[in-house]
Amino acid sequence: MVNRPTNIESIISGVERYNPENLSALEEYLNTQCQNREYDLMANLAILKLYQFDPSLAKEQVIINILAKSLTAIPAPDFNLCLYLLSEQANLETVKQLTSLQQFLEQSRYAKFWEAYATHKQLTTNVAGFEESIRSVIANVVSMSHQVINSKVLQSYLALDGQSFNDFCAAQGWQVSGDVVTIPVNKDNEAKAVVITENIKFEQLTKVIGYSNEM
Repeated sequence: MVNRPTNIESIISGVERYNPENLSALEEYLNTQCQNREYDLMANLAILKLYQFDPSLAKEQVIINILAKSLTAIPAPDFNLCLYLLSEQANLETVKQLTSLQQFLEQSRYAKFWEAYATHKQLTTNVAGFEESIRSVIANVVSMSHQVINSKVLQSYLALDGQSFNDFCAAQGWQVSGDVVTIPVNKDNEAKAVVITENIKFEQLTKVIGYSNEM
C-alpha cells in the first residue's frame, strides 16, 4: 500500500497530473521515495508523462532515479512501463546501461547482473537500499523455484559470501549446511503432480472406430 501524500494524490488523480507546474512537487516526491525506500509507480509515471509532453523539461538524473527504483519492483513490469514513456531519452547511455541490468534480472542471470552493476553502481547512488532491494527480488525468485540450492551458486546470485551470506540466509529462513542451502517448502516451490484429463465424446469415439475399420 502506497502511503501517498495528500498533495501528490490530488495531482495524479485528476487533470492536474498534466500540468507542468506540478512537476517540481512530483520530482521532490521522487527524492523522498529514494531516501525513504518508498515506491510509487503512478507518481513516477506522471513525471515521465510530463517529460513526454515537453522533452525540454526532462532531467536525466530524475529519469535514472525512476528507472533504478523500478528495478526494485521486478518481476512487476514497472521498468518497461517507464521505458515506454521515454522518447529520445531512451537513447541515453545511462538508460541503456540500466536496461541491460533489467534484462539480466528478468533473465535470472544474477551473477551477470552483479558483474555489470559493479561498473554502473553510480547510477543507483541516490536510491537508498538499492542493493538490499535487489537481493530481496532475487531471494523471492529463488524461494519460488528451489527447495535446495548449491551455496556457491546462491552466493553468486546474491553477491554475498562469508558471514553476510549466512546472515542473509538466516533472515530468509533458509538453512545453510555445508555446500547446500535448504529453502522451506512453500506453495510455489512445492512439487505438484500434474493430472491430465481428456474428455472424448461418444460421437468422436465412434468416428475413430469407424475410421480404423476402413483401414
